[in-house]
Amino acid sequence: MMILVTYDVSFENEGGQRRLRNLAKVCLDYGMRVQYSVFECEVDSTQWLIFKEKLLSIYDPDVDSLRFYKLGKNWQSKVEHHGAKVAIDIFRDTLIL
Repeated sequence: MMILVTYDVSFENEGGQRRLRNLAKVCLDYGMRVQYSVFECEVDSTQWLIFKEKLLSIYDPDVDSLRFYKLGKNWQSKVEHHGAKVAIDIFRDTLIL
């Protein structure tokens, strides 16, 4: 299933930048960054439970915000992209390393 993860991390208290880096690192383990604090992550149900728990253990619920959008398996028909940054589907497009 495709999960869109977004977050907003406060820098008002100590540790904000560390939380921001840690959230991004975990998201990159499960998907790809499509905007600064927005990640598209394709996971199965078991991966989703682990991924979500990792994110929830990092953020500060008193000052930060996490959002999860479950787009499901047929997510391609639900997403439109316009503007800069060509959208590459790392899960289906051929990548040459």
